[in-house]
Amino acid sequence: MTAPDLNAHPTSRPHAAARLDLRQDVALLTAALIDIYSVSGAEGELADAVEHALRAIPQLELVRDGDSIIARTNLGRAERVILAGHLDTVPLPTTEGSLGTVPSYWPSGAPGEGILYGRGATDMKGGVAVQLALAAGLFDGGAEPDKDITFVFYDHEEVEAVKSGLGRLVRNHGSLLGGDFAILLEPTDGTVEGGCNGTIRFDATTVGEAAHSARAWMGRNAIHAAAPILARLAAYQPRTITVDGLDYRESLNAVKINGGTAGNVIPDRCVVEINYRFAPDKTPDEAEQHVRDLLDGFDVVRTDSAAGARPGLHHPAAASFVAAVGAAPKPKYGWTDVARFSELGIPAVNFGPGDALLAHKDNEHVEADAIRECLRALRSWLTA
Repeated sequence: MTAPDLNAHPTSRPHAAARLDLRQDVALLTAALIDIYSVSGAEGELADAVEHALRAIPQLELVRDGDSIIARTNLGRAERVILAGHLDTVPLPTTEGSLGTVPSYWPSGAPGEGILYGRGATDMKGGVAVQLALAAGLFDGGAEPDKDITFVFYDHEEVEAVKSGLGRLVRNHGSLLGGDFAILLEPTDGTVEGGCNGTIRFDATTVGEAAHSARAWMGRNAIHAAAPILARLAAYQPRTITVDGLDYRESLNAVKINGGTAGNVIPDRCVVEINYRFAPDKTPDEAEQHVRDLLDGFDVVRTDSAAGARPGLHHPAAASFVAAVGAAPKPKYGWTDVARFSELGIPAVNFGPGDALLAHKDNEHVEADAIRECLRALRSWLTA
């Protein structure tokens, strides 16, 4: 079977079906979602398909805001659980020979068997397919979940935070996002990953004096002046901090450096961009102070930050979910939208099909059985 053309323009791809069959095998549903182009900023077609499918479920009350959707049960249960996932993907790959593109692709040649390739297979259309399958099947055969459920599907996760669809939902419909516990279906290989590290960025600037490089002694080299910044960062020993029983590994690194104007000019300015991934035991302000202490004596300006999230695994709903999954929980080292729920006072974990290390790769893929197992675990817990 020949792999699809990687460089085909989205408009030249087969038009996605207007309707989604939420009751088909969840791995096939994932493939159907992959086949709907939804790179950040172009989530409309997929949001339309999701909304149309969910409106056919009478037990759900829907609100749509842009290309984000909230669908809620109102069964009068004592607990409410939020299941959230983003609809967008990063741009399509261009590497020759890659399989990670639209449309979906089964190397085995048998749809639904083995491994599914395609943009979003891991991050995170497998998780979204699980959400949709749960929404469609929770009331089959007269059965009902023992918890009220809020399903959240949102746009613009893979871009700058100011565009976040989930952030917009919090601002515009915060009253609909209350709950006792939230699960973000980001890829975790089917293991519960509690909370997440925070992230903060800085610019550390050194200033010199420009001069002709043939007469360098007439100036001061700002790039050379940045050497102590790099030395302190290189010598820094990142810490591992235990929070609520999980060990969060931190990291502090220079991620970009910019300076100089021409090959024959001594640079008069240099900027080192620094990223600190900090454990959720501290606030962004506390993380900033830690970096300032390390780089004392240098001009350091905070440019961006996002708080982490404590795992909250001691909450009864979280504890029961971890017990139902059956594997020891792990920390989430990267930042995810669980932090947004944490800011709302809602304990949140990451749990979804697929290996997070494959996210955004040109060969992005997911095991069909991993998607099915994720669905099984959630359905079993929600109807226990």
